[in-house]
Amino acid sequence: MTNRERWLRALTFQTVDRVPLTPGGPRESTRRRWESEGFPKGAELREVLSEKLGIDLPAWQMDIGRIDRMIPQFEEEVLRHENGHYLVRDWMGAIVEISDEFDLTYLRTARDFVTRRWVKCPVETREDFLAMKERYNPNVPSRYEILNERFPALQGGDVAVFASINGPFWQLREWLGFEGLCYAMADDPDWVAEMCGFWKDYTLALLQNASQKVRIDHIMVNEDMAYKAHAMISPQMTRDFVLPCYRAWSAQFYAQGGTVFEVDSDGYIGTLLPLWLESGVNSNSPVEVAAHNDIVAYRAQYGKKMAFRGGIDKRKLAAGGSEMRAELLRVVPPLLREGGFVPSCDHGVPPDISWPNFLEYSKLLAQLCGWK
Repeated sequence: MTNRERWLRALTFQTVDRVPLTPGGPRESTRRRWESEGFPKGAELREVLSEKLGIDLPAWQMDIGRIDRMIPQFEEEVLRHENGHYLVRDWMGAIVEISDEFDLTYLRTARDFVTRRWVKCPVETREDFLAMKERYNPNVPSRYEILNERFPALQGGDVAVFASINGPFWQLREWLGFEGLCYAMADDPDWVAEMCGFWKDYTLALLQNASQKVRIDHIMVNEDMAYKAHAMISPQMTRDFVLPCYRAWSAQFYAQGGTVFEVDSDGYIGTLLPLWLESGVNSNSPVEVAAHNDIVAYRAQYGKKMAFRGGIDKRKLAAGGSEMRAELLRVVPPLLREGGFVPSCDHGVPPDISWPNFLEYSKLLAQLCGWK
């Protein structure tokens, strides 16, 4: 069984010889702590775990690159530095305030747990949106540079081909800001529908272009759209603005031979899961326990309609010992009995999880997933 087969079969409720082992990944602050506790500085986590666990831990997926990002990006600029904060223009055109513990580069990717305060968003008017659209041409060749570089390895068939795209709520929030988008949904729904329609068609074109090079096995839609206890928008707004994109994307994806169409959303997803199921979504992550999600209850409710990745309470991993073991036994065996589950930490691994605790957790997870 290839690693690609293990990955896709595990997420489609089919039997596997070993469940993919993905304990989770640290951010920079977590790595700094781990390196003070014996983790080799600069080492790859997969290589270290392979050595410590006595297994050959493979890569499960290969990413085609973020083909959906704007081209050209805005010029990054520090506008002001005072009172322990930077006021900056980021690559997306927003003016934000961040702690001077970080710098502009931390706003490019999720390198660490960085908070920011939005001061001005790049789209405030229809004219701003028309100008923004010019940065999203799906046929710019440079979008596919990483895909082209990785093409020989992607064709090999031993890893699942993975694509990450922004969902409509996520993308419009980047343009208008959270408050601006919510006001627009209530006050100017036709404009919001227009922007969502543009994002739908743009993303369809991206995925069509990419699929002419290689078959995409697994799509993850980035769509953080929930607070700790509630969704950020109503079910009707989700149906009106979000689901049309998902329906179109998933239909094209499955028609082209794709397997896993996943939505990644932090927060409480209890009211969102049935809506996502309506639109072709068949997998979800990271199922944060602190946000009142009960992955065991979700499995009982939805059965084999929805696969999950994540679901292991990071707070219990930080506690270690008996609390950690109880959490893994609560979650992993019940879900693996039916399949459709790749267990992992329920978000990025935070710095309150020590390296010894993470290693102990990884060893038990390896046993439960059939590696030991």
